[in-house]
Amino acid sequence: MRLARRTFGLAAVLVVAACSDPPEKSDVPSLAQHGAVQTTVKPTRQDLTNRITLTGKVTVNPVFGMVSPVAGEVRYLDVKAPTGTPTKPTRVATVWAGNKPNHVELPAGSVFAGRLTDDRATVPQGMPIVTGRHVGYGIVADIDGGQAYQVSDALAEVQAQVRNGPGPFKCTVLGTIAALPAGTVPEPPAPSQGPSPSAGPVKVPPPGNETQPSEPTGMRVVCVPPSDVKLINGAAVGLELVTARASNVMVLPVEAVAGGQGKGRVDVVGPDGTRQTREVTLGLSDGKVIEIRSGLNGDETIAVPGPNLPGGEPAKPGAASSEAPR
Repeated sequence: MRLARRTFGLAAVLVVAACSDPPEKSDVPSLAQHGAVQTTVKPTRQDLTNRITLTGKVTVNPVFGMVSPVAGEVRYLDVKAPTGTPTKPTRVATVWAGNKPNHVELPAGSVFAGRLTDDRATVPQGMPIVTGRHVGYGIVADIDGGQAYQVSDALAEVQAQVRNGPGPFKCTVLGTIAALPAGTVPEPPAPSQGPSPSAGPVKVPPPGNETQPSEPTGMRVVCVPPSDVKLINGAAVGLELVTARASNVMVLPVEAVAGGQGKGRVDVVGPDGTRQTREVTLGLSDGKVIEIRSGLNGDETIAVPGPNLPGGEPAKPGAASSEAPR
């Protein structure tokens, strides 16, 4: 009898266990396999403007650089100290290429500040060779390394807004954005051992008129506001730089593209879900989308996020930046 009761009790436990609910599944979703497609997009077309926002300040007599217009031999001119603020451009150097002179001139309102290389040196196109100093107020904004390739030397447009002050207004860019080393100036003529009997007294230039080397600068934008804009030295200024524009270009979200500086990669997803990495040529970017100049015909399905860069490093969304002007 006891054996029967024990058998019955064991059967009841088994029945209860069989009827109990299965253990609940975890609410934590499993991570997607590395490299798996999270979503896909199709290329689209739109107008694109490359804009960069910088923070600068009002500066008195800012220094800027002028570049060589061509690759060739630079020959400096003997620039005399002006008696007032120049109202016309000042020629400071000539770069000779193929027996043809290419003149370098400082804009009106600026004075010569220094040389950046030796006389008769061979220089590449676009290299800063002289520095100028704008007379009066200017606006200066520093550029970090990550922004350098997004800012071209020929900016399409610069708008400025003084914090709690005037603006927005157009700001005229002076010179180049390239970092400038300390400039040098021509050595003054060696003084004679003494005045000749027929010469008059030696004239000593008044203090403060000596030409000084230009100071070194980092990469920066220097621009000049309209003459009717009132500025205060040291005031904070916000700058919006438009470096280039493009109309009706093919674009993808920046998250779908790996690479930068004109070259990139995307993953094309086939009908069966397979991925094929393809090289593309990149153009402008507004930080949200990036121009695809070549490598796609426009009807592909593209994986998001984009492919990994060589060496196993994950792709950096939006790392691509603008190319040279179209």
